[in-house]
Amino acid sequence: MTAIAVLTVGALCVVAASPHPGGPQLTGGSIRNNSFVVEQKLDREVRSSYRHLEGDIRRRMLFSATRFFLRISRSGKVGGIKRKKRRFTLMEIKSVDVGIVAIKGLNTGFFLAMNSHGKIYGTKEFDDSCYFRERIQENGYNTYRALRVGETGQQLYLALGFDGKPRRGSRARANHPSTHFLPMLPT
Repeated sequence: MTAIAVLTVGALCVVAASPHPGGPQLTGGSIRNNSFVVEQKLDREVRSSYRHLEGDIRRRMLFSATRFFLRISRSGKVGGIKRKKRRFTLMEIKSVDVGIVAIKGLNTGFFLAMNSHGKIYGTKEFDDSCYFRERIQENGYNTYRALRVGETGQQLYLALGFDGKPRRGSRARANHPSTHFLPMLPT
């Protein structure tokens, strides 16, 4: 199929599109978009090319864009602290699958978890509430979204407010600074 273009007063109008993967295709008078199929195929290709990262363990301190270090205390309470005390802020971030991580307080032994209401807490038992999807944002910060969805189907993000207190994951959005973290090497 060829693309026919007509130039009209500074605008380009495409009558028919060439058949390239993911683009609209003219089939029997209707336009069909294969972006979902292509996205699934690319997702499989990307996942298979990063298999070597499974099981990767990083020791980092998670510094929030709200200027707090994420910490898990001895009692399992999660919050933020201004000073980087390695004792409670050093985390072990383990890749359990491509893009999926588990976060554990190195000195306390508590796993970071989030319940279906979006409440962040520490737990000694590793279960489904401990899985997070790690994503690098365009601004260079990472976001951590619980694999578990909220009771109403919303996405739940790890977030520290501007006072250092954990925000409910159901009230946080990926583009808000409270959900942005920099994994920092311990010094």
